[in-house]
Amino acid sequence: MIRRALVCCLTLGMVACATQPKAPVSPVAPAETPVKPGTAPATGPAEAVPEAKVDLPPVDLTPVPFETARANFVRDTAARYRLDPAYIEATLAQAQIREPIIAAMSRPAERVKPWNEYRPMFITQARIDGGRNFLAQHRDELMRVQERTGVPAEVIVSIIGVETSYGRNAGNHRVLDALYTLAFKYPRSGDPAKLEREVRRELFFRDELAKLFELSALEKLDITGIKGSYAGAMGMGQFMPSSYLDYAVDGNGDGRRDLFNSYDDVFSSIANYFVKKGGWVRGGTVAVPATLQAGFEEFNPTDWTPSLTVTELAARGYQPVTPVMAVNAKATPVTLEGSNGKQYWLGFQNYYAITRYNISKMYAMAVFQLSQAIAGKELPPA
Repeated sequence: MIRRALVCCLTLGMVACATQPKAPVSPVAPAETPVKPGTAPATGPAEAVPEAKVDLPPVDLTPVPFETARANFVRDTAARYRLDPAYIEATLAQAQIREPIIAAMSRPAERVKPWNEYRPMFITQARIDGGRNFLAQHRDELMRVQERTGVPAEVIVSIIGVETSYGRNAGNHRVLDALYTLAFKYPRSGDPAKLEREVRRELFFRDELAKLFELSALEKLDITGIKGSYAGAMGMGQFMPSSYLDYAVDGNGDGRRDLFNSYDDVFSSIANYFVKKGGWVRGGTVAVPATLQAGFEEFNPTDWTPSLTVTELAARGYQPVTPVMAVNAKATPVTLEGSNGKQYWLGFQNYYAITRYNISKMYAMAVFQLSQAIAGKELPPA
């Protein structure tokens, strides 16, 4: 899952609500960093990290002792969501600070792989065949979602394939432990230049931990048993708690939003994320290959917002290889390092929608091309 600024600081006092009913605890049934297949991506629902903003409010960098921060969290979360503080305390008593999670979050970023190395990590014949089988198995549910939302079935399947290998690898870390660790022991590098980001990240995960409690109350989840990624992402689509709350959908009408076991809910929620967060356009183009005419310089935007019309891009030297019906449609140029040199693409609104799931341009292209392969279309060389 991505979303609001990271400064929802739970250590500040909040107005207490009139009632604090005990939360139900019901069991639940069973920038461009490369992402290993079957693991949570670096951004997007899996970690819900928003793009850098220049207008973030100040954040207090004064260290807060663990015991104080934890006590403030219990008090503020209880008031914020009208929960019993004793329930929050009892749940946190079962949480553990996990050193492997700290180590994973502390790892230096890998070398940014070029597209010709990145694509084979996701698009293999086994993953294509697995996607086709998965789509065939769940065709009825997927086609209902496609008809209702306009998001193609193969795109939904591709997301699940990239995120969790079609649900086979949704993570083996207890989500409570992951969020508890990162909420109170987010790793510090010791570099003063990185301190503000590290504090903001810790506060972000503290907010996600609070939202996990809200999610428990709303969806009747036993949050002591849920497993996911080391960053706290959950389910077949790898939603963070905030994304679960904001974009998950009850696809089968049973009164719950179950992103662990209900395919109807999973498919509907991924599509809803694309529509609500990314502005998915029904029947719209995702991306088309292009050429850059000689004598023109590359235009590399700072984000993937489609801001120039096809006509305006043509004036900058970008020509789509295949005809684009609407020359007034807006797109963004995408440059990839291919095996035979640079590749140029035009990414439209639906490409932007995929980048809301993960802001990496290569992630978005991998999802798009995997969806094309699942649909039986021939792919260009990597």
